[in-house]
Amino acid sequence: MNEKYTLEELEALHEIARTLARPDDIKEQLRGVLEILSDRLGMERGMISILDARTGEAWLDVARGVDVRAGSVIYRPGEGLTGKVAQTGRPLAIANLGEETHFLDRTGARKKLDRKELAFLCVPIFHQGRVVGVLSADKLSRNVADLGREVALLSAVAELLGKGVHFRAVEEENRRLRSLLAEARRPKTQILGRSKVIRDVLRLIDQVADTNTTVLIHGETGTGKELVAQAIHENSRRSKGPMVRVNCAAMPDTLLESELFGHEKGAFTGAVTRRRGRFEEAQGGTIFLDEVGELSPVAQAKLLRVLQEREFQPLGSSRTVKVDVRVVAATNRDLEQEVAKGRFRSDLYYRLNVFPIFLPPLRDRGPDILLLADYFVVKYAEQFGKSVKRISTPAIDLLMAYHWPGNVRELENCMERAVVLASGDAIEARHLPPTLQMKPAELRSRSRGKLEALVGAYERDLIVEALKDARGNQSQAARLLGTTKRIIQYKVQKYGIDPKRFRDRSV
Repeated sequence: MNEKYTLEELEALHEIARTLARPDDIKEQLRGVLEILSDRLGMERGMISILDARTGEAWLDVARGVDVRAGSVIYRPGEGLTGKVAQTGRPLAIANLGEETHFLDRTGARKKLDRKELAFLCVPIFHQGRVVGVLSADKLSRNVADLGREVALLSAVAELLGKGVHFRAVEEENRRLRSLLAEARRPKTQILGRSKVIRDVLRLIDQVADTNTTVLIHGETGTGKELVAQAIHENSRRSKGPMVRVNCAAMPDTLLESELFGHEKGAFTGAVTRRRGRFEEAQGGTIFLDEVGELSPVAQAKLLRVLQEREFQPLGSSRTVKVDVRVVAATNRDLEQEVAKGRFRSDLYYRLNVFPIFLPPLRDRGPDILLLADYFVVKYAEQFGKSVKRISTPAIDLLMAYHWPGNVRELENCMERAVVLASGDAIEARHLPPTLQMKPAELRSRSRGKLEALVGAYERDLIVEALKDARGNQSQAARLLGTTKRIIQYKVQKYGIDPKRFRDRSV
């Protein structure tokens, strides 16, 4: 038997080695190691921090006996004992923690303890000769006979951890790069939102923007269809060209042809000058046909012709104008039903609906409501010179419980009014319109508007998406979400999700 370690210590090291050899995800393995250190070797409040090779910072990844979120505690190079060990690669041992001035207790785990009764051990974790992390733990001073021996034992554990901690650092770097890539691919836009439905819309914008494909945006009034059209234009090769907006609902048939295609001088009574039409004004750019579902049958026929032939004759002219224009249309009507009822031409519908984008109503964007509300508060507080900076909790409850029939436009108007009424630095419930105090009868018994239900729905959505990406592997899904397999298993059971149904999905 090795005289350096006791039998109990050798058994603990053997159990640690077996734990690290299991097929569990790496973070679960590291947690298991800290449990063994506590249960078998008497080391409390164990922590494993990962070194960021780019910045030299060490961030807390796994802890036992410390109630903090992973990644929330960061030590700069040389900061505190952990930062010093990460920077120098040399272990530190403190016999009496109460006398150590450099100990930060960043986690706050020892605030209610007598530090004089604690010894603190902190050792570097190496992989291929490079520091990749830091392992630290407390131990009751009265149980420490030889501080150097304790450091040697913890260093032996750190040697076993090297490969796993290195892979954890690689995992986190990959996650960070994926996040940066997702942000880089987020199209330039004024659309605010982090909900899955908005991320899906942004993904579609990114896919279609740099083509000449005709886009039809479906969505209720006030959902921001014009912002989507603007984003498509600004992220396309036509971004330096004009974007011309046409409100089809406000255009009578008598003026449609002249408005869209222009006219020559004398083409009709009152035509005292030659006028370019909207299509000609949009040459080399984008034309946005808003509320295209409101066009009359006569107007639909005239629009169809220019979409088919990409050319037209101005009113009263014999010349033919060829146009190079990207067409983006929007509607708040169900055009398929309109086609079925004979109120909208099927040939025009199929010409417009080449690439449909469905913009969700605000009531389906629960996680975005507060983000948008905060944005409008800042916008109007600055515009009106007010000192309003936040929204009170009772006001938040009302915002989250409301069903928003007017969508984002209604929310913006609501927050503008609240900023005008606010006299302090916060939006209070009394500053919100009376309509937010009441729900329609059919919605009063439903729980969707409750904050807990909205958060739960968003959480379930995130877990399902992670399981899809991980093809049903709960450990991998946990890594994608930055949490533990145990928590994912609990949430899967809570929300009635069946991970098996994602296993056969193709990559």
